[in-house]
Amino acid sequence: MPIRIRLRAPNGQHTIALDDNAAVSDLLSAITNATDLPLFELKWNFPPQPLDPSLYGMSALLKDIDLKLNGAQIIVVAVATGDPSEQRQEGEEEAQSSSKSAPLSLKRKQASALKDTPEVPVPDRGGTMVLRVMPDDNSCMFRALGSAVLTDTLDSMTELRSLVAQAIQRDPDMYNEAVLQRSPDEYCKWISYSDSWGGGIELSILSQEFDIEIASINVQDLRVDRFNEGRPRRCILVYSGIHYDTIAFVPSGFPTYDPANDTKLFDTQDNVMLEAARQLCGELKKKHYFTDTQKFDIKCNTCGWKGAGERGAMQHANETGHMDFGESS
Repeated sequence: MPIRIRLRAPNGQHTIALDDNAAVSDLLSAITNATDLPLFELKWNFPPQPLDPSLYGMSALLKDIDLKLNGAQIIVVAVATGDPSEQRQEGEEEAQSSSKSAPLSLKRKQASALKDTPEVPVPDRGGTMVLRVMPDDNSCMFRALGSAVLTDTLDSMTELRSLVAQAIQRDPDMYNEAVLQRSPDEYCKWISYSDSWGGGIELSILSQEFDIEIASINVQDLRVDRFNEGRPRRCILVYSGIHYDTIAFVPSGFPTYDPANDTKLFDTQDNVMLEAARQLCGELKKKHYFTDTQKFDIKCNTCGWKGAGERGAMQHANETGHMDFGESS
């Protein structure tokens, strides 16, 4: 009896069929052939849990191990190759393919982190609007959104990156090379990496996937950018230049530091909540909780180059293939 397994990968969904006498090595080879990924991690079940069939031995027969793989759905996550020279060559080829590559990896200075997060009472709604700060990794946008739309947030970056890649593969006419600034296949592979930034394209796709409006408030000028506008529910994110956090509402009577009672999806008709969120961002602006990406001092974490602004970083990336930048002290 053949073993059938469904894969969710950066290049789309696949079904692989393996012989009853297939070994672990056959499974991993089939996944590589279907996904075009030389290195990957596997996850399955819900919430997604790590899956590593190789622990049973590459020659072990699938029918003899205790993993019930027939009919299972497995998430395939791309992993960068371990050879620095190969990574550098791939980075140079990707950087040179377009002068408008996808967002760079940019890290804030530790000084940008808040010591005390502001809170805004909302007496008309019986509670307080608070900021939930996301970790300073390049998955902050996925984590911020995932904390609002997924019941389990530990693996939100994997789940949401996969959804983005699948949406792009489903509609290559909408998400073409002109929109993505690279081929759809390249973009899907790129966005599956944990150090790849999410931005407007990802917010647009995920707002539609979850049938919500996403309101992203820019701390620097308090502008509100809406994605999938007009849906019944709204998630509010805070964008501070090179970082995303999320807004939560805590009912009166509960400690504001404890996220256990957070509400992160709001009625889109309730502008009181949106205005309270903008007021909170105004307090963040006073604390200079934002990065001016046009002017800030920047350094390359790969070679030590220093320059100014995202434009300078883009030029350096195009010339060298280096993609990892941070604020210069």
